[in-house]
Amino acid sequence: MKNDSLKGQHRINEQIRAKEVRIVGDEVEAKVYPIAQALRLAEEHEADLVEISPNADPPVCRIIDYSKFLYQLKKRQKEQKAKQVKVNVKEIRFGPQTDDHDYNFKLKHAKGFLEDGDKVKAYVFFKGRSILFKEQGEVLLLRFANDLEDYAKVDQMPILEGKRMTIQLSPKKGAAPKKPVAIKPAENASKVVSTENEDEKENE
Repeated sequence: MKNDSLKGQHRINEQIRAKEVRIVGDEVEAKVYPIAQALRLAEEHEADLVEISPNADPPVCRIIDYSKFLYQLKKRQKEQKAKQVKVNVKEIRFGPQTDDHDYNFKLKHAKGFLEDGDKVKAYVFFKGRSILFKEQGEVLLLRFANDLEDYAKVDQMPILEGKRMTIQLSPKKGAAPKKPVAIKPAENASKVVSTENEDEKENE
């Protein structure tokens, strides 16, 4: 059974070693009981005495059908897991002297990524002597973050690592809805937004 993995995590009935326990629940008066009386109460309810907080003093127990207790626990775990959304990080690459046309095209992509709930990692790659333009690259990344302020919050301000200056953005809750942007695609649009494989080319 799927609940087998949860068995053994709780002491039940005669497995409970404490001399007295605090019982909580709807059908039983919430107070401290000697263990023998607590076990009798569980038997009267045709249920189990389940230790749910073993480190409390005295330990806290509930009187409930153990199979039902495991089912409810498993259900809560599934609900929590469903709420955990996997966040992808999309990379966008700039050159230190990116023109407005390419900039706007990449800005449009970034908005789409953020609206989809993805993080955006934008970076300026300095090739050769272009490292001389690192201040220009920082200004570009700050402008990028400012233009996305309705869509994103800044996780990390521009930081220079080797030949790359990077800024990281996370989507804002309730970010602006998607709006059509009248920007004509660049001629080599497929090369504008970087892929993870570009890192290998940069290190050649």
